[in-house]
This record gives sequence, structure tokens and C-alpha cells, in this order.
Amino acid sequence: MKPFRSRNPIVVGAITALLMAAAGSATFFSDDLPLVGGGTTYAAEFTEAAGLKRNDEVRVAGVKVGEVSDVLLEGGRVKVLFRVKDTWIGNRTTAAIKIKTLLGQKNLVIDPVGNAELDPDEPIPVQRTSSPYDVTTVFNDLANTVGAIDTDQLARAFGTLSETLGASTPQDVRTAFDGITALSKTLASRDEELVKLFQNTNKVSQTLGDRTQQIEALIRDGNTLLTELNARKDAIAKLFSGVKNLSVQLKGLVADNQKTLGPALDQLDRVATVLQRNQDKLNESLRLAGPFYRLLGNAVGNGRWIDTYICGLVPTGGTPGSCMPSRNGGR
Repeated sequence: MKPFRSRNPIVVGAITALLMAAAGSATFFSDDLPLVGGGTTYAAEFTEAAGLKRNDEVRVAGVKVGEVSDVLLEGGRVKVLFRVKDTWIGNRTTAAIKIKTLLGQKNLVIDPVGNAELDPDEPIPVQRTSSPYDVTTVFNDLANTVGAIDTDQLARAFGTLSETLGASTPQDVRTAFDGITALSKTLASRDEELVKLFQNTNKVSQTLGDRTQQIEALIRDGNTLLTELNARKDAIAKLFSGVKNLSVQLKGLVADNQKTLGPALDQLDRVATVLQRNQDKLNESLRLAGPFYRLLGNAVGNGRWIDTYICGLVPTGGTPGSCMPSRNGGR
């Protein structure tokens, strides 16, 4: 046998790439492999799909045992292919499409009965399957029915019936028919509003059905948040306990230093009262001090010296005159 290093690296690389591709394909399509796949595929015939889709759950006695592989239309019937794993399916098994959530998501419910195992090539006949009546279809049918009613003619019919009964009819019956007549007139006057109401209801149900995945994701995120809060409940409890202990310590600190803080706060209050009472005098003092500090700033603001003069300190001769400079100049 040749050493591994002496073999052609191109051949070794090609074989390695093929093996990796085969391993990747086996990983992605493991459900379709005959020995390690996702179970056995069966079929069931229905009169309607009722909103059942591919990858919807297949349940037996409330336990998920597989998924719907495909939903096909064959002639006037719907053929549902589903795959189950480690589940016995009898030759008299029944199948039903059930509503899983209030938002209209469906699942396939299997009731495995019989005295022998069902042949995977033999579909469950339509006689042993059932479909729910979709809520959207209900509102559509109701809207169509209401829209087809001639409300004006209905109102006239009730009015004619009420007049025909006349005075010979007992008072209770006349009152009842009067109420029916008023109801029919109300329906006639609100015909367009009722049709719009049912149409809007249909749109709402359709929108909720289209947003099923987003609503489910929102619920899952809420569950994740609650799970995380539950997992960290000890830490949250310790946090609340620490805050409570801190408030107790602060209350004790204030109580312990109340005798010291009380007189200090009283003195501070008296000082504030004195300052408030002399506010006008303080403002006047600050106003008068303004020119002084302005001149002082001019004197010391030219450098590290004081820029000023003293009049008459060294007399130049005779009696010193006025320190003010001459109006016309001079020496």
C-alpha cells in the first residue's frame, strides 16, 4: 500500500470533496433517506383543503407524530400526503382537519384504528375523512346571503302581512308583527352598513390569517421573556430585597442624625430668611460695587503691575496746583 503522502493530491482532494458533498446532502435530506428518514408517508382524501398547508402538524391523541408533506388537487378531491414516524396506522384509520388556533391555523388529526396495518400506497378514502367549515367561508357566505336579500320587498311583505291581519288579530300578535315590521325597515335602512360590516369582518379575519406567523412569533417572544424572568426570579427577588434594605438603612441614618441635622437646617433657614429680608440692600451694594471693581480691573488688567497715579506726591515747585490737567494742555 502506498503511503498517504505519495498519493496524487488531486485525486485525494476530489474524493474528499465528493465525500463532504455526500455528507452534506445526507444531512439536509435525512428525512428522505429510506433507513434513517422521517418515517412512512401515507395519503388521505378530503372534499376540501380547509386551509391545511405543507409542514402543518400531524397529531395522534394530541401528540405530534409527523408533518404534512404536500397538499394536492386530484380531480374534484384534495389529496393530503403526510409522514409519520414510529406510529402504527390501521386499515380503518380516520383523518380529520382540525382548527389548531383561533387564528385559523390547522393540523391533521389521525385516529389509527383497524385490525391490520394500512398500506402506504392506499389512501384513506373520503368516507373516513372530515374537514372543518372555515370561519372565513362562513362570513363570506353570510355577506353574500345578506347582500342577495331584497330588503325593500321584505319590508313591504311584512307590512302587507301586518295590514292583512287587521283588527281581528289579537293585540299581542299585532304587537309582534309591528315589531317585525319595524325590524325589517331598520334592516332595510341599514342594508349598506350591514354589508360593509360583514365585508370588514371578512377582511379582519383574512388579515389575522395572513399574520399568523407574526402573531405566533410575538407569543413565542413573550413566552421567552416570561421564561427568562422566571429563570432570574431569584436575582430579581434579591434586587428588591436589597432596595428594601437600603431604604431601611437610609431611614435609620436620617433618624440617627435628626438631632444634628435639625438645628443645622434651622440655622440655614434663618440665614435664608435674613438674606431674603435684606435682598434690596444686597442688590444696592452689588450695584455700587460694580464701578469700583471695573476701575480695579482696568488698573491691574494691563500686566503684572498696577496702572495708576497719585496726584501731588512729588511737587514740582511752588505750591502745587490742581491735580486736574489743564483744559488747554500744559506741562
